[in-house]
Amino acid sequence: MRPRELAIILDREFASVAEGHHTPVMLWGPPGIGKSQIVQQVAARHGVPVIDIRLSQLEPSDLRGIPFRVDNRVEWAVPAMLPDAHRHWPAGILFLDEITSAPPAVSAAAYQLILDRRLGEYQVPPRWAIFAAGNRQGDRGVTYAMPAPLANRFSHFTLEVNLDDWCAWAYENGIDERIIAFLRFRPEMLFDFDPARHAGGEMAFPSPRSWEFAHRALRKFGDHPALLQSALSACVGQAAGIECAAFIASLDKLPDIDRIISGEDLPVPAELDLQYALATALSGRALAAKGSPQAPALWGRILEYAQQFPQRELGVMLATDMARGLGERLYAVPQFSAWAKSVVDLMFHE
Repeated sequence: MRPRELAIILDREFASVAEGHHTPVMLWGPPGIGKSQIVQQVAARHGVPVIDIRLSQLEPSDLRGIPFRVDNRVEWAVPAMLPDAHRHWPAGILFLDEITSAPPAVSAAAYQLILDRRLGEYQVPPRWAIFAAGNRQGDRGVTYAMPAPLANRFSHFTLEVNLDDWCAWAYENGIDERIIAFLRFRPEMLFDFDPARHAGGEMAFPSPRSWEFAHRALRKFGDHPALLQSALSACVGQAAGIECAAFIASLDKLPDIDRIISGEDLPVPAELDLQYALATALSGRALAAKGSPQAPALWGRILEYAQQFPQRELGVMLATDMARGLGERLYAVPQFSAWAKSVVDLMFHE
């Protein structure tokens, strides 16, 4: 399932808690593709906290609490990490991360918490949703097979990597456009996790998470070419790091973006990698102008230039990235109609 589709499901699951229709959700997927981040984003949209409990780091007693004697009976001290409507917030998300890495005894302790929303005398507050996440056994992490009684307590969704969704997130979060352009040019590099290669000693690998690290490396070492390749390789692996560094080094051949936006008729580069970089840079400028009085005129000039790409699919990519970030505001630009007519045969064909 694509990240944006999963975000809609989790939004509705959270909203359903208040209506009494909530089902605990289990998110499956390999490491580094953004499972935890999607949960954090859902909480941020609803303005509620997330209590992130890593079950792999707990003992069974950490969930159940510590027994103590009161007169002639035993009571249990509720762990402070569990949601409390007064101490934390009336509504929120209880996120059980790394659940497939938890030893069976810890998983068993979580059964009642997940299905019955209680653990002994403790009760999960009524407006708290329960989400969980874990890696699959084939991902070569420290994982245990999920017991059938535990699996039957969740609805299950598998998160897939999707370049369009990642690029939309990257534009919104200020990821360096050179990273976005490289991944548009080499989409298979967004996620390339080989469990066998990892078991052989190669630690870094390309993933949505590690490309965010690469963005940080580019900010720190972008002015030091001798170190940049090593810094990128340390984040995304040697093969991806070398390719990305070479791609970035070639970008000094790009035409002047400011002159294009001002309306000058500059030629599109002949090299395909530079065309991807140019389309990405123009899309980034379009999204950055959102909210400014000059934005519609700027968007119009970019749409005019989009028709000049020899590979018309790149013009479609450029306009689609703009539309994804700008929505209906882009459709109101006069040049949008002309651009749409120029690619109609690409969009609708037998």
